[in-house]
Amino acid sequence: MKSPEVGTLLPPLVTPFADGEIDWESFDELLTHVVDGGVSGVFPCGTTGEFASLTRDERRKLVEHTVDVVGDDVSVIAGGTGTSVGEAINWLETLDDLGVDAGVVTAPYYHNSNGEAGVRRFFEAVADASPLPLFLYNIPGCVGERIPIETVVAVADHDAVCGLKDSSGDFTYGVRAMHRTPEDFRLLQGYDSLLLPSLRMGFDGGINALSNVVPGAYSTLVDDPAGARAERIHRDVIDPLFEYALHEGFAPATKALLVEREVLSANDVRPPLVADTVSEVDALAAAQHRY
Repeated sequence: MKSPEVGTLLPPLVTPFADGEIDWESFDELLTHVVDGGVSGVFPCGTTGEFASLTRDERRKLVEHTVDVVGDDVSVIAGGTGTSVGEAINWLETLDDLGVDAGVVTAPYYHNSNGEAGVRRFFEAVADASPLPLFLYNIPGCVGERIPIETVVAVADHDAVCGLKDSSGDFTYGVRAMHRTPEDFRLLQGYDSLLLPSLRMGFDGGINALSNVVPGAYSTLVDDPAGARAERIHRDVIDPLFEYALHEGFAPATKALLVEREVLSANDVRPPLVADTVSEVDALAAAQHRY
């Protein structure tokens, strides 16, 4: 099975809402915006997409719609997270039926503090039964614990495990994973402010919330991370947007910025998230529109 070529830049798509329901017109605008911006793939139903606030039917419809609209042009990966092995496998089977290229799975986010043995057991059981290639998803801020490096190393050789998305914000974690996993194990940086140094260290790409907003800037950086232009993009565009999102929350901030760019019609989020007041967006407009 091993790694499909899913590309180097895959925005974790926000899920637009209007009057409490998915805003499909805005979602199509977003798909056009990111694909025209040069991304190599898209990631619906991730953290930035508020997957935990969606019904199963909404998640299925979002993935199905994404594959139908852009699946011939870019890769599509999707969240396959579950609190149990059975739930994760069931959802991965649905994703496989819908035609996605890979699934993305966190450690079980209700049963945390499992230790290395418990986390490894979970991932091995999911990988053994998965019909899709899998990316491990390290996001301790949401799950409650990180995926131990020993677990990453142990499952990296599994035929179904193709890589890791690291959103821990710990640069050394990703570097350690890179040095201890096979060459074909793909490492994708999920923490926007670490994207450039990670690429220069040998990461394969990024899954970054703010690439929803400025996909062209991220594409330029990912395509040539060694260049001086990449440094300017990181300093003048990504860093100020990231600091804003870090303070306001990634889904609310990303949606507010997309409203300012007239990609989305509203910045609505579902509880327990709270919509940003857009108080800082005007000040960030110059950074958004540099690229």
